[in-house]
Amino acid sequence: MTTNWLQPILVPSAITYIISFAALFVGSITDLKTREVPDWINYGLVASGLGLNLLFSAVYSNSDFIINSIAGLAIFYGVAYIMFYTGQWGGGDSKMLMGLGAVIGLDVSFKSQQFLAAFLINALLAGAAYGMLWSLFLGLKNRKNFLKEFGKALKQKNMMLSKKILLVLAAIVIIASFFIEDYSIRAALMLIALASALSFYLWISIRAIEKSSMFKLVEPSKLTEGDWIVNDIYVGKEYICGPKDLGIQKSQIRKLLHYYKRGKVRKILIKEGIPFVPSFFIAFIATWIFGSALIWLI
Repeated sequence: MTTNWLQPILVPSAITYIISFAALFVGSITDLKTREVPDWINYGLVASGLGLNLLFSAVYSNSDFIINSIAGLAIFYGVAYIMFYTGQWGGGDSKMLMGLGAVIGLDVSFKSQQFLAAFLINALLAGAAYGMLWSLFLGLKNRKNFLKEFGKALKQKNMMLSKKILLVLAAIVIIASFFIEDYSIRAALMLIALASALSFYLWISIRAIEKSSMFKLVEPSKLTEGDWIVNDIYVGKEYICGPKDLGIQKSQIRKLLHYYKRGKVRKILIKEGIPFVPSFFIAFIATWIFGSALIWLI
């Protein structure tokens, strides 16, 4: 009798967690290998999430399952939309997040622990650390080109002016801090000045890594939906695609293929994004084992 009342909670949770784990595992491998996650994984995750939770609601005569699934999908759709249209994640990453929202669900009654909310916090933190480490890896791997692009960026007139202004302001703040008797305030001002100066070089480094390690020339036949185009592409006066599209569409690829065969379009410069699905996988395991990282920090 002691296990019967747990069954409506444990069985659906176990199934949804296993499905999410499997999807993230396969998605991580494909993302690392091809820089994309197949739509069949992402849309399959959304469909299976809604379908399974609808089935759970019918079997256990409890509408919470499907309601939570829809709520999870809706909330994560909003998060994915923001992250995609601000250029933080690619289309595959965003769709994967939506699928996880549908499978795991968000408890709208707030009676149980919010796995999905804890996962989102962990995913953002893991994604930031993962992105920095991946960028560092690319910079070291292509260090000759990176140093070349870094030097070119520093020599630009607007960058040189910005650097001088920032360093002067940082020096003023540091000098002024010596006239403050409170050591905690003095230390805080010095850290702010140092962080401001370092942030300038960090921003330059990220730009240099993009140009030296993430830009790639490909033929239109090698393009996939969602690829980020670096420059605006026109044929005559007709606009085909560009960076403002935030990911090329299939109809635009077909146009490029048509003009490529006619010799009006050559190779396309694209920006390869960081494969972020592995960071979701790491965050999922961490949430499953440890819970929210926010609680650790507090």
